[in-house]
Amino acid sequence: MSIEEELFRKTKIDFEKILEYGFKKDKSLYKYSKNIMNDTFRADIEINNDGIVKGKVYDLSFGDEYTNFRIEDSTGSFVRQVKYEFKNLLKDIRNNCFTSQTFIYDQSNRITKLIKEKYGDEPEFEWEKFPGYATFRNKDNKKWYGIVMNIDKNKLDEKSTGEVEIIDIKLEPNEIDYLLKQDGFYPAYHMNKKSWITIILNNTISDEKIMNLIEKSHSYTIINKDRVKNEWIVPANPKYFDIEKALKQSNTIMWKQSIDIKINDIVYLYVGRPYSSIMYKFRVIEVNIPYKYKDKNLKIQKAMRIDLISRYEKGKLSFSKLKDFGINAIRSQRYMPLALSKYICEIEK
Repeated sequence: MSIEEELFRKTKIDFEKILEYGFKKDKSLYKYSKNIMNDTFRADIEINNDGIVKGKVYDLSFGDEYTNFRIEDSTGSFVRQVKYEFKNLLKDIRNNCFTSQTFIYDQSNRITKLIKEKYGDEPEFEWEKFPGYATFRNKDNKKWYGIVMNIDKNKLDEKSTGEVEIIDIKLEPNEIDYLLKQDGFYPAYHMNKKSWITIILNNTISDEKIMNLIEKSHSYTIINKDRVKNEWIVPANPKYFDIEKALKQSNTIMWKQSIDIKINDIVYLYVGRPYSSIMYKFRVIEVNIPYKYKDKNLKIQKAMRIDLISRYEKGKLSFSKLKDFGINAIRSQRYMPLALSKYICEIEK
């Protein structure tokens, strides 16, 4: 790892501040020069649009680049002094023009921010030997639902090298099998591969999709007394599927299957805009059905057969009503809160 890489890990550039510092823009680069070692050497610093810092040191007496200070085993007070002054210049630029980040890569930091906004949980760095490893835990019971690690990519793919950051999350085995066929997903690193999966945090997978999967992982940490084990709220997009048209043909329909669902479970279909309400209650009568959707954008490999039990009027179980029971988003299948289940039983009487 170079001196620059070491000093600027876990930082983010502020381009306004580097201009204030004295950098000059030259096409796609920001450049800065300063004499060091009593004006006998000059340090040239370049920063590209991605915030990558590179520096060179020149011996002003000869006009040649001086590189001895980069040799790891080099000795001598003169070489150490050049290295010391070069590093001090870089540290000053870092302290004045960069902000600290929790993790190395942008997506890791974005996901960290989204987790904090959604669950109020901060990453916990628990291992001195692995300073880049951090866990996300449910603050109510300290159970893990995510682990961020920085590793060499060859630990995931023997044909690749280079440092990457990953997150391990917990999912159902069926969903793990399905996701492993997609880019960006790998068998769990350092965790049980039957119940955990690794996601690479290099923008291969969108933030939204990762957060939907983290929501499922987080659901495993929720104390059972606060939820109904065999009842689920499942989103339905009316743009993709006309439920009423399907129900005119039969009260039993096929639906995409996600984690945990078993025969005899209850599924409440939440129909999105313009309805934004739970409008149907079904019982699951068959699961793990191989299925290929006509829409190429829906790459679901398993489906379930569900049988209609009840309909609800638009607005009776609206999104605003669901918020009263702690439901602030329905982006993917989620558990049914106990209090909401009891409320629905009351209105069905």
